[in-house]
Amino acid sequence: MTRTDVFTGVGVALVTLFDADGEVDYRATADHAAKLVELGVRAVIVCGTTAEVDALTDDERLRLFEAVRAAVPAGGGAAIVAGTGAPSTRQASALTAAVRAGIGADAVLARSPRGVADPTGYYRGIADAAGDLPVLAYHFPAVSPPGIPLDLLPSLPVVGCKDSSADMTRLLATLDSWSGALYVGSAAVLVQAGALGCAGGILALANVEPELCAAAFAGDAGAQRKLTAAHLAASQGGPRGLKRLVADRFGTSDAVRIG
Repeated sequence: MTRTDVFTGVGVALVTLFDADGEVDYRATADHAAKLVELGVRAVIVCGTTAEVDALTDDERLRLFEAVRAAVPAGGGAAIVAGTGAPSTRQASALTAAVRAGIGADAVLARSPRGVADPTGYYRGIADAAGDLPVLAYHFPAVSPPGIPLDLLPSLPVVGCKDSSADMTRLLATLDSWSGALYVGSAAVLVQAGALGCAGGILALANVEPELCAAAFAGDAGAQRKLTAAHLAASQGGPRGLKRLVADRFGTSDAVRIG
């Protein structure tokens, strides 16, 4: 099949910002997204794993999609990808249908559900709800085991996949056996991903260092090395550690619902 790239380059797995009472701060989250687009990110992924999505209601997710789309208008140089993954096909499909009906997103991304060895039916349900809206699969076995078996990926009704395994063997095998658009989810493999022909990255660390992430994906080994300290701090600190890094650079809230 001909590869369809929802975007190319570095996209940000956007954090969700909360106020001091733990309520979603829609304006601050949207403003942060717009700032990152100004700094060069090519896509904003709203309500993915980094967004503490498991602690958000469906209504909060839909309001976040709307707020970020308003702050990053269509045609402004960055795609908006709505994270519509959920534990059940029913919930994920309903969220996807709502996005298609009125949010104006450029694509949806859905993490495979925990404990499901064959997510084919899950992705078919999401694709049916999405209609002509592109669907990205999401392989993250550390959070949603077992993830997406590689031999199933070619049969899924998706145009691309985010791979957050940070497994270079899996990355190489995917590129060798599948023609869809592949986005890495780990900032530790950006130089390799760019050199190997991946479409891009969808990165939590782009909330903090969008310029270095973009440079590393473009082949700058020095930028890749400069990302190390922040990558380790974000990886080991969970949502709170990442948000402290974001707060240190941008002055945003470091409040969390998870962790």
